[in-house]
Amino acid sequence: MLKKLLLIKFIYFLLIQFAYSNIDIKARTAILQDFLSGEILYEKEPDRSIYPASMTKIMTAIIAFDLIKSGDLSLDDKFLISEKAWRLSTAGYSSMFIMVGDEVSVIDLLRGIIVASGNDACIALAEGIAGTEEEFAILMTMKAKELGMENTNFANSSGINDPDNYSTVKDILIMSNYLIKEYPDYYEWFSEKEFTWDRTGGDPITQGNRNPLLYKNIGADGIKTGYLAVEKYSLASSLKRNNRRLIAVGSGFETKRSRSRESSKLLTYGLTNFDLIEIAKSKKPIDKIDVWQGKESQVDVYVNQDIYKTIKKAQKRLLKISINYSGPVEAPIKKDQTVAKLKVVYDENIIGEYDLYAAKEIKKVNIFSRLMKSLNYLIWGDV
Repeated sequence: MLKKLLLIKFIYFLLIQFAYSNIDIKARTAILQDFLSGEILYEKEPDRSIYPASMTKIMTAIIAFDLIKSGDLSLDDKFLISEKAWRLSTAGYSSMFIMVGDEVSVIDLLRGIIVASGNDACIALAEGIAGTEEEFAILMTMKAKELGMENTNFANSSGINDPDNYSTVKDILIMSNYLIKEYPDYYEWFSEKEFTWDRTGGDPITQGNRNPLLYKNIGADGIKTGYLAVEKYSLASSLKRNNRRLIAVGSGFETKRSRSRESSKLLTYGLTNFDLIEIAKSKKPIDKIDVWQGKESQVDVYVNQDIYKTIKKAQKRLLKISINYSGPVEAPIKKDQTVAKLKVVYDENIIGEYDLYAAKEIKKVNIFSRLMKSLNYLIWGDV
């Protein structure tokens, strides 16, 4: 009986593998990235222009986070709500339901944007930071260019219909990657399933997060949904499982249900078809190299960045790592001096080459010791 159950599980696993190895995401455009390695695992017309809808709000939050980081803005700061902001809470848009003339804290506005997708909160935050939403949109576009979002222009802070508010799934991925990498603590707000706004002059309003993946048991913790009639449904999504993170962006899903199903399928594809391999951690010694004429015969070496590679499942044997240098390296060696190269090869193709640095200073031995070492080498070939 046990053998039969194991066989059934094995067949099921093979069927899942086959299904996800021949994936086609039902969206006009989509992209999937392994966060730590930065490698793209799937793409479908990633440079096709889209209207990002409420995914725009990711950048709205980023501008605020940057200002908080620089000390130019505080979560406790309060902004006066204008009539323009208030009108978006009464016109059928996604709203936080702020009141004209009220003063609302930055932290409440941000959570109203991130969790409740409040267009009114976007305008209030934009006006509070830049004076007008138009000026704030300029800041957003400048930040986009700084991040390398080459095909993006922001015309407003919320993503409501505007032909000059455009992007691509590749650019939305770049923006999402920056958000998660630079602001992991604030990013936790994107996983909150509900937000209660203790509004002035009325009962508190509790609204749920519109991201459907948060309610599935797949490890999703963000990021932002979007919808415009002209664009249909969109979603920037991310999950973290066993210290591995994937980010997916798709746009042009026909229905809410397909947005949820296809985004989940895309993320599952990345998990079931690829492995993330840690090659090296920044500043941590990974090996030793030989030293000639030094007070120590070897020195630890390190890389100055985290190095991860994503490879197809069960293909780890094709991954080779080597340290290359003309050695032994002659002393003196300065700390942090480039002394070797780390080469990463997959299936006989070089997929990465990185400088290796000396972890400590190695001084040269005195002249007598140098003569003895040279003599030993001449006689015995021993360094």
